[in-house]
Amino acid sequence: MQDKVVLVTGGSSGIGRAAALLCAQRGAKVVIAARGAERGRAVVREIESAGGAARFVRADVSDPEQVRLLVEETVAAFGRLDCAFNNAAAVEEPFALTADFTEAQFDRSLAVNLKSVWLCMREEIRHMLAQTPPGGSIVNTSSVNGLGGVPQAALYAAAKAGVIALTKSAALEYSRQGIRVNALVAGAFQTPMLDEAMNRMTGGDPAAKEAVAKRYAEFIATGRIGRPEEAAEAAVWLCSDAASYVTGHSLIVDGGLTASMR
Repeated sequence: MQDKVVLVTGGSSGIGRAAALLCAQRGAKVVIAARGAERGRAVVREIESAGGAARFVRADVSDPEQVRLLVEETVAAFGRLDCAFNNAAAVEEPFALTADFTEAQFDRSLAVNLKSVWLCMREEIRHMLAQTPPGGSIVNTSSVNGLGGVPQAALYAAAKAGVIALTKSAALEYSRQGIRVNALVAGAFQTPMLDEAMNRMTGGDPAAKEAVAKRYAEFIATGRIGRPEEAAEAAVWLCSDAASYVTGHSLIVDGGLTASMR
């Protein structure tokens, strides 16, 4: 990763933050994109205090114009784009049965969790093809929820399944032009997103949250929920030259949660 230019969306917390820090530790120049400016700038300060190079760009990646400007600012700041980790996601809709979601909830969920990945890929690929030398690596964050059905979370599951299909399609199209495209299929990790989901499930009751987390861990082969750094190691490896012969791959990192189902 030495001297690579890396763009991380959703880089202000959770897996994205861990990946941004790890890329910087390994010598990359990092652009962090997120909607929350305060947390994003805090990650930049953390990287810079350790001697690394980083920028923050506030962006809603479900907005095509903001995505276009984000990639342009990345290239303007550091000269090119070698790697992109499209990690931004959100679960904003309530837990509900498939027929009980509204059309607005469908549109918003697919915009935030699927269309956003395509918008980022579109701009990233265009720049990677045009730069000298051409090429690069893209990693998209999917989820074990995208490997099958999820009761009361059909919209999120559908979006994350779509991320895998987008990833494989782009890999088939662009790998001979020097652009590798892979997916990180993440299980349960200790992130603000998972914490918020558990808050919504339990009404924020601490004892109930602890019980839910314990029950969840019982389904995982390792017996625990993962640390963001463990997902980041996989994502950064996929981005790096060490994975030069890996493309179109869906790397499941879930502590064995889905091992009995696949």
